[in-house]
Amino acid sequence: MSITVLTGGFSAACWILFWLLFRKDRSRYRNCYALSLALLSLFPLIISFSGDHRETVLIAIAFAFLISILIVPFFLIFNGVVTIRREGKHLSQMLSLLFGLAILAGEAIVWMGLDRVIRTGGRETLIPQAFLPVVCALFCVSVIYISLSFLLFMIYVVFLQIIPRKKDFDYVIIHGSGLLGGDRVPKLLQDRLDKAIEVYRSDPSPTILIPSGGQGPDEKIPEAEAMKRYLLSKGIPEKDIISENRSTTTLENLQFSKDILDGRKGRKYTALVTSNYHVYRALRYCRRIGLKCTGIGSHVAFYYWPSALIREYIAVHTEPKHALLLALGWLLSIAPVLDIIF
Repeated sequence: MSITVLTGGFSAACWILFWLLFRKDRSRYRNCYALSLALLSLFPLIISFSGDHRETVLIAIAFAFLISILIVPFFLIFNGVVTIRREGKHLSQMLSLLFGLAILAGEAIVWMGLDRVIRTGGRETLIPQAFLPVVCALFCVSVIYISLSFLLFMIYVVFLQIIPRKKDFDYVIIHGSGLLGGDRVPKLLQDRLDKAIEVYRSDPSPTILIPSGGQGPDEKIPEAEAMKRYLLSKGIPEKDIISENRSTTTLENLQFSKDILDGRKGRKYTALVTSNYHVYRALRYCRRIGLKCTGIGSHVAFYYWPSALIREYIAVHTEPKHALLLALGWLLSIAPVLDIIF
């Protein structure tokens, strides 16, 4: 049996597995790994199809991967600086910068270690049995592990935005956010509302929009009311708007919106509109409360996206199950280092 047939069969199996898991439940974290495995399965398939140019293609892929590794930390650092300048020096806005610095430090330590081994002709080990080199080695492995884990998460979040979706919705839930001056819709929320209006106008059947958001302590009116006013100003008929104005969290947004749906008759094919980085976590909440819906992401300024996605990654991994799995994975990743040391 040829290599092309083997790699093709393996790739097909990976994609079928991912599609089955994805169709069953889009909010499962295992989809991140299944999609990444399916994408990785394409590389040996591409190489097997290259014929006499296999070596060239392999070198090109390796070179592109290496360049990507080198570019990523500098991109994150630059993005972090831009985000801080535009959004302020809050910890949540510094995540991209801090992550970039951590990756850069990890890469620098690895290169210094490899350089030392090469210069000594292999007479010295990559990880000397001394306190500082051991700490540096554990730091490097930890950075690599978290970076790969985040990459799998990011790939799946992006995939959720580009996958084709149906357009025949009965209800569109719109997630709220804080208001400007206590009664004005900010840009982030405008983007969500504009995306919901786009879905509403492209839908072939009558659709009900559900702006969702309660009134915060520093707000003059509920977020849902400000959202409704924006929708009305864009020509959406009042009869096609049902406000949910009690919620204060994402989970409550969904639960109280579901309560509205449960009290209505007829078909309830539902879409959920929120910022693109937030779709995956929102779908996880939907699964928790038994709300079946399709997640749709609205546009977010590119400079804001990396830090926002890092926050989403952290939020998902603060859940007990995923925190435990992340910790177990980390222990497995540092086990080879501990074995070398001891």
